[in-house]
Amino acid sequence: MEQADHLWRVQAFDVVLLDLNLPLSERAHAGLGSGLALLRAARARGDRTPVLVLTARNRTDERIAGLNAGADDYLGKPFDLGEVEARLRALVRRAAGSEDRVAVGNLALDRATRRFEVHGQLLELPAREFEVLWELMTPPGRVCSKRELSAKLSELDDLLPDNALEAFISRLRKKMTGSGAQIRTLRGLGYLVEPEE
Repeated sequence: MEQADHLWRVQAFDVVLLDLNLPLSERAHAGLGSGLALLRAARARGDRTPVLVLTARNRTDERIAGLNAGADDYLGKPFDLGEVEARLRALVRRAAGSEDRVAVGNLALDRATRRFEVHGQLLELPAREFEVLWELMTPPGRVCSKRELSAKLSELDDLLPDNALEAFISRLRKKMTGSGAQIRTLRGLGYLVEPEE
């Protein structure tokens, strides 16, 4: 508990994944006896780091208490690891001021309107292809693993055929022709959307 409090005070984080069931410490009497108290202390000193709270306590009143203490999102156990990762990425994007529109080269995606444009010309993308391309492009320059993308596809359709991800990537590459952006495969790491050379 004390180590978590110390690290949070002296080091900058993009996002904090906080378990409310942190073990009590010798400083519990000073108000640092739980994850919720740790969160309150961080917010009291003006720390605005995004926080995703994880807990076995999944009652409504406890979720409300966590959000009122300054949590940005809340997830009860048991949880799916893919959902935790997706929520963390969303919190980081939101904290970075990421809007619902992202562009690479002459390729632009707007999540709010679900528009896909190349040189300002609107093109149609099926829902799963849109989600995969959005995942690849937010934030720009991020390497996205095959596991992350497969998890995104699985959320949208439980019955994915073998090599589905490669098929989506292949179709997206064709649709991106002439956009000034490309999907590059990084062996052992995943995919990256970058400007064409």
